[in-house]
Amino acid sequence: MNKKFLVTCLSVLFVSWGYAQEDVTDSIEGEAVDMPEGILVSEDELMSDYTNATNLTAGTGTSRVLSYSDSVLVSRLSRIPTTIDLPLNDVTRKYIDTYSTRMKNSVAIMLGSSNFYNPIFEEALERHGLPLELKYLPVIESGLRPTATSPVGAAGLWQFMLATGKRYGLEVNTLVDERRDPIKASEAAAQYLSRLYGMFGDWSLAIAAYNCGEGNVQKALIRSGNQDGADFWSIYDRLPRETRGYVPAFIAATYIMNYYCEHGIVPHEASLPLESDTVVVQRDVKFSQIAAKCNITIDELRAINPQYRKDIVPADYVLRLPAGTVEEFLVKEDSIYGVAPGSGAFLSSTRRSVVSDVEEAPVERAAATTTTTSRSYTSSSRSNASSSRSSKTKTRSTDKKSRSSRDTRSRKQKTQSVSVKSGDTLSSIAKKNGTTVSKLKKMNGLKGDMIHPGQSVRVK
Repeated sequence: MNKKFLVTCLSVLFVSWGYAQEDVTDSIEGEAVDMPEGILVSEDELMSDYTNATNLTAGTGTSRVLSYSDSVLVSRLSRIPTTIDLPLNDVTRKYIDTYSTRMKNSVAIMLGSSNFYNPIFEEALERHGLPLELKYLPVIESGLRPTATSPVGAAGLWQFMLATGKRYGLEVNTLVDERRDPIKASEAAAQYLSRLYGMFGDWSLAIAAYNCGEGNVQKALIRSGNQDGADFWSIYDRLPRETRGYVPAFIAATYIMNYYCEHGIVPHEASLPLESDTVVVQRDVKFSQIAAKCNITIDELRAINPQYRKDIVPADYVLRLPAGTVEEFLVKEDSIYGVAPGSGAFLSSTRRSVVSDVEEAPVERAAATTTTTSRSYTSSSRSNASSSRSSKTKTRSTDKKSRSSRDTRSRKQKTQSVSVKSGDTLSSIAKKNGTTVSKLKKMNGLKGDMIHPGQSVRVK
């Protein structure tokens, strides 16, 4: 009896282990192929994302599993209007089945969250003249989560490795990781994909190179001995194991994001987040300082500013806020910078005072200086407090007149414009010129965020 019980338990254990393994790899013609990260993300993990949890609700309707013949799938793939080849074969069929069956609940969530990110992806891809279907790459890369980080260190919606991200202008330091910035990362991804297509002249090879690097694809082409007219499938068995599953997963994601309804998948309903705007901060500032003064939670700040790794916005960087909060931030700006939440103590303007609780000291962007005002305020004795206050009142009065004079002269200055360079965005131009995206739009009569190289943009 005991032996039978033990054998039964071991059998269950091995069967369970087999199913667990099936979640990580699939056997294709007897060969193990790694699933891309985005396919492995569970629905619980997707809904732990703040933006998803706050803005998505389960769709109304009954989810059901529906299967179709190869001929139907071929017909549907052929009707997707794209210049990217989307073949159906044993490999791509397996990934379509994965998305439409055991991943259908995750697909429903990603269909909802695509409402937040697809406009950003499409704008960047359109700006570079690329197929808009490339917006489905982040589905298999990150499951549409800006804070996603892979075991090998790739980060963000587009899963940039550190070196590749920096090559395409994404800043990464102790406090900032622009690989997590949806707008900047999308621009970098569009530039990278454009370069890869220029190298290989075939989208399946360009997509494969996005996953494993252009060097690995070039080596596979050389080893195949068929560089002219080669595509992904002609070098399939010479590519890294993960990449063999990457292009098929992209084809399957493109299919399911277009034909989810035919497979009985009910998308999560999305209520779009509040409209946001940007402001350039004048000093290093913690999310906790902003939250304490501007009626916004730290979680909300993290959700719309995922690029800040330690909940600190360094001086001269862009902070994104709900549109209605920007004015409140500007009105309270001095107190936000100067007072630590709950302490009432004036902070030094040096970076050290702001990031004293950071594990690793950041590289200085500029030489930090401590304001004379803060030193004299904290060191002044009670005995001369009255004369100090009198002196400060006179100083404020003089400063007011001086500021008033400067403001008058400033208003009389001529308008200034800049010429848009390749890679520029309204956000980056606003940051360089100490203004906000909404002001740039208003001054230039822009309805959207689209700008193009050579365009003249008024900044003052």
